[in-house]
Amino acid sequence: MLPTLLALSLLTPPDSLPTRYPGRADSVLLNEVIVVSASRTAERLMRSPVSIDVLDSRSIRLSAQPSYYDAIENLKGVQLLTPSLGFKVYNARGFANPTNVRFVQLVDGRDNQAPHIGAPIAGALAPSDLDIQRVELVPGAASALYGMNALNGLINLLTKNPFTSTGLSVSQKTGVNHVAEAGSRPQVFSETSLRYAARLGTSWAFKINLSYQRGYDWIASDATDLSPSLNASLGLTGADNPARDPVSSYGNESANRRTLSLNGRNYVVARTGYYEAEVTDYRLSNLAGSVAVHYRPSRNTELAYVYQGSWLDNVYQRTNRFRLENYRLDQHSLTFTSPSVQLRAYRTSENTGQSYNLRSMAENIDRSFKSDNTWFADFSQQFRSSVAAGASVTDALQAARNRADQGRPQPGTPAFDATIARLRDINNWDIGAALRVQSWLYHVEGQIEPTQKLWARFRQQTGVELLAGFDYRTYVVFPDGNYFINPTEPGNNLIYTKAGGFVQATRAFFADRLKLTGTWRVDKNAYFNARLNPRVSVVYSPVQSHNIRASYQTGYRFPSLFEAFSNVNSGGVKRVGGLPLLAQGIFETSYFRTSIDAFQAAINTDVNVNKLTTQQAIEKNKGLLKPNTYTYIKPEEVNAVEVGYKGLVAGQRLFIDADFYYSTYRNFIAQVEANVPRTNVPDSIPFALADRTKQDRYRLWTNSRTVVRNYGASLGLRYALGKSWIVSGNATYAQLDRTDSGDGLEEAFNTPRWIANVGLANSQLLTKLGASINYKYQSAFLWQSSLATGMVPAFHTVDAQVTYRLAALGVTAKLGATNLFNRPYTTFVAGPSVGGFYYTTLVWGL
Repeated sequence: MLPTLLALSLLTPPDSLPTRYPGRADSVLLNEVIVVSASRTAERLMRSPVSIDVLDSRSIRLSAQPSYYDAIENLKGVQLLTPSLGFKVYNARGFANPTNVRFVQLVDGRDNQAPHIGAPIAGALAPSDLDIQRVELVPGAASALYGMNALNGLINLLTKNPFTSTGLSVSQKTGVNHVAEAGSRPQVFSETSLRYAARLGTSWAFKINLSYQRGYDWIASDATDLSPSLNASLGLTGADNPARDPVSSYGNESANRRTLSLNGRNYVVARTGYYEAEVTDYRLSNLAGSVAVHYRPSRNTELAYVYQGSWLDNVYQRTNRFRLENYRLDQHSLTFTSPSVQLRAYRTSENTGQSYNLRSMAENIDRSFKSDNTWFADFSQQFRSSVAAGASVTDALQAARNRADQGRPQPGTPAFDATIARLRDINNWDIGAALRVQSWLYHVEGQIEPTQKLWARFRQQTGVELLAGFDYRTYVVFPDGNYFINPTEPGNNLIYTKAGGFVQATRAFFADRLKLTGTWRVDKNAYFNARLNPRVSVVYSPVQSHNIRASYQTGYRFPSLFEAFSNVNSGGVKRVGGLPLLAQGIFETSYFRTSIDAFQAAINTDVNVNKLTTQQAIEKNKGLLKPNTYTYIKPEEVNAVEVGYKGLVAGQRLFIDADFYYSTYRNFIAQVEANVPRTNVPDSIPFALADRTKQDRYRLWTNSRTVVRNYGASLGLRYALGKSWIVSGNATYAQLDRTDSGDGLEEAFNTPRWIANVGLANSQLLTKLGASINYKYQSAFLWQSSLATGMVPAFHTVDAQVTYRLAALGVTAKLGATNLFNRPYTTFVAGPSVGGFYYTTLVWGL
């Protein structure tokens, strides 16, 4: 299958769509396509020093996806994660997770992350379909120019300028999902968008965007048991396992389990828990808008103020899954641009509203009607009574659960709904579920190209072009007492800052056939020493239509605000930031949870199989306990080499874009689970760690000591077939090379080995009719996370659309489907099942 897909992998960066000379169907020209994200300055796409893909307005119109944001999925090298219908996460080059702090999303150069997590809430602050000009994707490390978190890639979403794109546009998208799905009826999706832009004389222009979407989310309902072997020594597996922990059920995790000694045997028992669909509202809505005012004091200078805002009701995923409700993001920005100088300042504010943690909600609904101590006591009493009455072990276990669950709130009842309403307002995940975070991000940056004007003679004499820039960023968060605390100044806001700057020099040789670029960047964080991020690149163009590139760069990522300062109470497990301010004394006195789990499992086996007493089993197996050897957090680092080629062949009908990369990661920022016994007496420590009630549980942010290497390649082609047919596709290969030392704490690769797309499009199938179809393949892969670990099956999908243009009315109608054949798939373990989505879009005014 894969050789065939590779042979058919005909994808080009969509903005490198061949531009035809009038009257010459056999000729194409790409060198006039200009990009800005690869080098932070305008350059021709074909001669970019690093891999860059572009999605332009024509390619968006031809895409079978319902929006440009969805169409990014089909770009070369992109892996898509779908935590929600309204929340998609993109990644490139491995090490994916639903909160991708290593991948940056910009809008017109502005970082649109949620400040407290250091990553975007998908498209919450992204522009609407009506306002998008193009998308530029830079896979791989980009921190030499952008700093921030750009270790695995960067997307820049570029919008339309109101000076050049004026008028009124209206779009109505209507769709349906959950078609022929067990347990759900078909659900309607609606998105209404409006854009209005106008010029006021020669110096002023403005634009207004408004978009509102409503729908019903994809459902997570995976019943696979995450703890199938906890009672294997007793022969209790599958539905008979009293510690059963289904993937999409919460309240039955490790923190909700105990080992019960019943009739001389040890049973691991979990509380019952609730499925995700029982504790969340899958209705989604997103109201988003922007206002921009632009002023041009002269022909080549522009000053722009932009406000963007978004209000969300949605399902969102981090380490746990969340219901976002009345979640709000706002961003105000001011940007000045001229031919040689650019200055930008913006402020982003975040308020999580009435959002809540689904896992904490489920486990605290259970605890709200009966404490853990009472529930396990009732379970034990009923089990013994049932066995004494002659019941089998499996029947006794079920009778014990039924007895312990008496009075348990039932989904859909007024009492259940009232409990959810109460718990979602308690900001402590040990007893409630509320997510109450208020945070702000302040950012100032600037760049100058002195050789454009000030040092024009220097450029003429030396051929060297210079670019320099700086940025300063401050994070501010309100210490809510559950998610964040201020460890040094209780009651005051928590502040976290960084600053950086770069210098870039470019020179062409041999009549502009060879271009060399060197970039040197320095970043400094308030809690860490300065770090150097260099990048060196070369582009060789023997002729205009063939371009070979190579680059080497080093990138650093400072810990995000959450990784540095978190202080989360989560169901008996405290997640603690890795700075000494937060974690002092925990690293030094804790034991690896993995060793504690192995210790407890060995005790149960010796009691159940070898007939030892619990005390004898503890003494026998205490050597399994391992003290925590990790320490305080520090920045992570990547060294990356990339080579690539962009070219035109076959009479300039076939565009080829290929790349190969090799990356080495050090000091991966990850979490280690470690418990602290509630005793300082050495002889008592094993007995405390054998009892879940006599230890404090922690999840600590730290660094892996493993050096991780990965490599990959991608090939993209696009062929102009005849006058209007375009054959396109891609194939991307990603592989974890090796881990040196393999301490088990390295970030999970979480990336399929193969992703491929094959597409066929014709914008003029008939006079007013266009159509396209796209086939996608993704291979199976292992997904590892603290929420759930398992295999993600391979999947195939087909997307298709037809477009009809009514030029006289200024209306374009699009009828399309993603996952046309409605074959449900998941993109990661614990994520929702994604089925077919069928839609129509009417656009007026374009």
